[in-house]
Amino acid sequence: MAFTRATGKHRRASRTARTTRNIAGIAGLAATGVVASVASPALAAAGPQDTGLAHAVVLGDELADHVAAQADAQEAVAEAAAAKAKAEAEAKKQAEEAKEKAEKERAAKVRADRAEERKRLNAYVAPVTGSYVSTAYKASSGLWSSGSHTGIDFHAATGTSVHSVGAGTVVEAGWGGAYGNNVVIKMHDGTYTQYGHMSSLGVSVGQSVTPGQQIGLSGATGNATGPHLHFEARTGPDYGSDIDPIAYLRSRGVNV
Repeated sequence: MAFTRATGKHRRASRTARTTRNIAGIAGLAATGVVASVASPALAAAGPQDTGLAHAVVLGDELADHVAAQADAQEAVAEAAAAKAKAEAEAKKQAEEAKEKAEKERAAKVRADRAEERKRLNAYVAPVTGSYVSTAYKASSGLWSSGSHTGIDFHAATGTSVHSVGAGTVVEAGWGGAYGNNVVIKMHDGTYTQYGHMSSLGVSVGQSVTPGQQIGLSGATGNATGPHLHFEARTGPDYGSDIDPIAYLRSRGVNV
């Protein structure tokens, strides 16, 4: 006897209904003589209660119920597996999206940090914080061998911190004759700056410096009448290549 199960959400009839229909069908076959024709003489002679057909129908229904239950269980397992696979796929997608977002944020931060660093390295500051110019550029006096001032003087007591005005490389650090203890820096833009009369130096030749980095302390060494910082802007590293330091600093955003 073959049993089939309806697809989708349809379910076979209840056992009671199926049993009733099966017995009714068998009774009809018996009435027409079909059952009697295929049964053995002994079974034909026996009464309906002795044929065992009702028992066979019950056993068939129990087998069909078992097959249906097994199919239901398999369907439930398949649905659970599909739901699990869907959840895992969604979780993987979210993880990939989160990773991609984090990578974009890291890349954006790196770009921002680099831009900030470039901005910092391209910035310029005053050589002495909170000071003012006490002697102007090209001021005339017998104190200078050229007859005029080749730089500007910033008011600064002995021991005041002196800073590099920008990023560059130290090309001279030591005694500079009339300049006393001095530092000359080649700036990143190819110009040069000089810092003279310092009481002590904090950098050496070949060292890279950044804007605002301390390079020494102010003083009155060399040809000086009192403590201050002599600052020059130059087109080259040597004496005589000076340019207007006020215009130099202001063109680079330094308010002096």
